[in-house]
Amino acid sequence: MRTSDFDYPLPRHLIAQTPVEPRDHSRLLVVNRSTGDLAHRRFYQVGDYLQEGDLLVLNDSRVIPARLRGRKLDTGGAVEVLLLHRRDAGLWEALVKPGRRMGRGARFVVDGAVGEVTEDTGEGTRLVSLSDEGVIQRAGEVPLPPYIHTPLADRERYQTVYARAEGSAAAPTAGLHFTPELLESLRQRGVRFASVTLHVGLDTFRPVKSEEPEQHKLHSERFELERMRPGR
Repeated sequence: MRTSDFDYPLPRHLIAQTPVEPRDHSRLLVVNRSTGDLAHRRFYQVGDYLQEGDLLVLNDSRVIPARLRGRKLDTGGAVEVLLLHRRDAGLWEALVKPGRRMGRGARFVVDGAVGEVTEDTGEGTRLVSLSDEGVIQRAGEVPLPPYIHTPLADRERYQTVYARAEGSAAAPTAGLHFTPELLESLRQRGVRFASVTLHVGLDTFRPVKSEEPEQHKLHSERFELERMRPGR
């Protein structure tokens, strides 16, 4: 098996730049595993494929406005910082652009908050200190996938309706199509719910560069699994 085996043509004009409303009207492709037949449906029809007693496990991780755009203190050059994981108060693991010019000791400013690269982790990320973490909510942007070029008008549209625990650098997109009404209709059908927290991290932004999939290094992601967090 080769990485190139997964290549397929995807015309740019078929990549939606804004989400459909309401959420549950997104398209749904259903594969019949017995026959291989395909059915084109809408997501609000997902209940047709669930039965009483089925369990849906929802990832309640919430996306943080993790993309900060600022300027280098010494040259005024543009800087982009993508926060990935909070190590400690004011200390974050992050992706930094331009990477080669943002080594240890490099300082930048975002909306009055001063940041500094304190360490190179050796895996393409940096440790970055922030003088004021309030800048994340003041000036941070929700990190959209690289194929989305239209700015997000409403931050909440890139959250699931059941998002709770802040920590993801990108949305767990499979859940974006649920609405409160759809969840309630599934409960009425006898579908059960449970929640886990899995924070989406670095690998969302890292392409697979190796032609041998087995050679691609997967980074770990943080999760929280309680004994049971029932959703009904």
